[in-house]
Amino acid sequence: HWLDAGNDELLEQLRVLNGFDIDLAADLTRLTNRLRDSLVSVSPALERAVGSRLHQAGVRDLLAKFPTPAALRAAGRARINTAVKKRSPRVAAKVVDAVTAALDAQSVTMPAEQAVGRVIAELAVELDRIHARRDALAAEIEEVFLAHPFGQVLVTLPGIGPRTGARILAEIGDGTRFANGSKLASYAGLAPVTRQSGTSIRGESQSRRGNHRLKNAMFLAAFASLRSTDSKAFYDRKRAEGKKHNAAVICLARRRCDVILAMLRNLEPYRAPEATTVGENTPIAA
Repeated sequence: HWLDAGNDELLEQLRVLNGFDIDLAADLTRLTNRLRDSLVSVSPALERAVGSRLHQAGVRDLLAKFPTPAALRAAGRARINTAVKKRSPRVAAKVVDAVTAALDAQSVTMPAEQAVGRVIAELAVELDRIHARRDALAAEIEEVFLAHPFGQVLVTLPGIGPRTGARILAEIGDGTRFANGSKLASYAGLAPVTRQSGTSIRGESQSRRGNHRLKNAMFLAAFASLRSTDSKAFYDRKRAEGKKHNAAVICLARRRCDVILAMLRNLEPYRAPEATTVGENTPIAA
């Protein structure tokens, strides 16, 4: 079998790195929420101005250096701009305007502002460290993923990048334990379930069961694939049938289960339907 010890080792490395990335993502969410809560406690207006921008390095730098309304007022527009612009030049002007407006909107100093400010600064630094670690880890994951034959095949499917592809591959392996795409969809929680109460059948709804890590990765990959013509056409058909956005993307993700299994089984890259030909060598397509 082509899956030799070397490729087996790559798959195990991918599982370990993927698990670590999931942990870091959870830490990122926790720290972001904690930082936003701390910002609210000193200035709800400031939190509204920068809370949704904590993924931007320049905003984290700003809060690490000037974590409170008092510190920001003392810094002034020029120093605020300098702090943000170093690593987030494209959004610096917008951030400066938003922060200035937030400072103008609140003149009252909240209790324990200085103490909370220390917490905000430390959280901003820690958040930046986790972002940097995830960025570095993404490069490691990409290297291992693309070194594996499965990764080289999966990355040809529209919407699958190294991070989502690594998560899919880490969860399903070579796919041999799934008899067909329906089994894979059920395992991932992508298959619809019938709602039933007594003798009344109320129709289908999305499953709350299944492997949530795999389901999320499949959903994100399907959503990203909407840039491709065939995926967008399928999505549009589902919307025309009356399905909401998320339900239509879930349908697309479920449809791609058969394609993914065929790609892994045959070790054959994806080819768009437009490229298909009739005959024994018909390429894989969704």
